[in-house]
Amino acid sequence: MNVQIEESWKQHIGAEFGKPYFGQLVNFVRQEYATTACYPPGREIFNAFNLCPFDRVKVVIIGQDPYHEPGQAEGLCFSVKDGVMMPPSLINIFKEINDDLGAVMPRSGSLRRWAEQGVLLLNATLTVRAHQAGSHQRRGWEEFTDAVIQAVAREKEHVVYMLWGGFAKTKAAFVNQTANLVLQSAHPSPLSANRGGWFGNHHFSRCNQYLQQTGQEPIQW
Repeated sequence: MNVQIEESWKQHIGAEFGKPYFGQLVNFVRQEYATTACYPPGREIFNAFNLCPFDRVKVVIIGQDPYHEPGQAEGLCFSVKDGVMMPPSLINIFKEINDDLGAVMPRSGSLRRWAEQGVLLLNATLTVRAHQAGSHQRRGWEEFTDAVIQAVAREKEHVVYMLWGGFAKTKAAFVNQTANLVLQSAHPSPLSANRGGWFGNHHFSRCNQYLQQTGQEPIQW
């Protein structure tokens, strides 16, 4: 399968591309993109990998589904393109960063700058139909992205895993928590955040403290 993905990722997860489930997934995604509006644009489906090579991964943030309205999704979880109104979850993320680190709320909701610093912004499902949340779930993406998380967990140490909400927390089972830092909290969506457990989690300062303790550059959040 000729998947356009950054070369170092091919070395670590390339075996997935030859498995039957992945061929079925590719056929499904191609058919969907050919017959209906889907997001993100095809060339951006693997942005999380192309902007953050395997060897540079030092933080993993896990989302569930791409944004499903026009112009939002850019292949990075929680991120929206420049000039697009920030969704509520992303606003809450930046509010917590402001409270935690004093960083000013940015004008752009694009998290490309995080990815380029070594933050793998991974959605469990990498594509979606327009206006239909969850429409590409259980088609094979989850098997692929679980393999990605397992490869990072197996082959790298001193990685920070930020697991927000019940779905993301299930991925903690893949991680050796003595060799890495696993941070868990409520999801930043308004429904979850307003119940408590998101604001005040200090994940961003705790992440940077750990990175510095393990000889790595902190993230400029």
